[in-house]
Amino acid sequence: MLLVRQKHKTRLKSQTPAWIVTFADLATLLLTFFILLLSFAEMDVEKYRAMANSMAVAFGSNNVVGDDVGGSPLTLIETDTVSLPEPSDNMPDEPEFIDERRADVATTGIAEGIVELATRLVSELENEVAAQALSVNYDDSKVVIRFSEEATFRSGEAAIKPDMIPIIERVVGVLANCSGDVLVSGYTDDRPISSSRYRSNWDLSAARAVSVVHELVLNRQLPAERVVAAGRAETNPLVPNDSAENRARNRRVEIAIRNPECVDALPAGEPAVDILP
Repeated sequence: MLLVRQKHKTRLKSQTPAWIVTFADLATLLLTFFILLLSFAEMDVEKYRAMANSMAVAFGSNNVVGDDVGGSPLTLIETDTVSLPEPSDNMPDEPEFIDERRADVATTGIAEGIVELATRLVSELENEVAAQALSVNYDDSKVVIRFSEEATFRSGEAAIKPDMIPIIERVVGVLANCSGDVLVSGYTDDRPISSSRYRSNWDLSAARAVSVVHELVLNRQLPAERVVAAGRAETNPLVPNDSAENRARNRRVEIAIRNPECVDALPAGEPAVDILP
């Protein structure tokens, strides 16, 4: 009888301790927790946003959650999500796709007159734009023709190069059929000028702007009342004045036409019509 009890005690000592089961469960839970943290940290933002937008549309909501965790609502501007109608007995053979994009969202566009004027200028000055003698740009309020100093003026001078005068005359031909105030601005780089004729960059930039204005109104196709000249000196640089190339880009003259409205070009030989409101 004593021998049997000793064998039973020996067998109990060889079994796994009870606490190891609890420890294994805890380790498994911790591993699962860290895997979840990793999956949230590497979540694809675009996929999340697309999913959130789809859910918002499905539930008829105009707000979805933004990029920040627990963040503020982000207005749903537009979604390309389409959905199928619920199946019914009267449903046609071919499924009908329903566009759920908001019809009341107004898109901000560029005025037709601005696009028209920019298109006409680029068409008229295509070769000069390709040669980088000038550029044509526009935004939601104006069209800007930008002349480089190298193509338009000699260094430190305000007289327009003879080769540029016919180009300005072609600009006048386009502007004569379009309304809008015209602002001519001269710009320099930030280096002080050394000249007996001009006291500062303000003098030089203003003189260059006036030279361009003179050519714009010379043949009276463009009413002088529409045109204003301004010297800007080194203000509003296009790029930092930290290299010779950048300083050359900043030395320029700009012709800005605000809120233009264009009409069809007049036949050759007819006088220009003033279409100012």
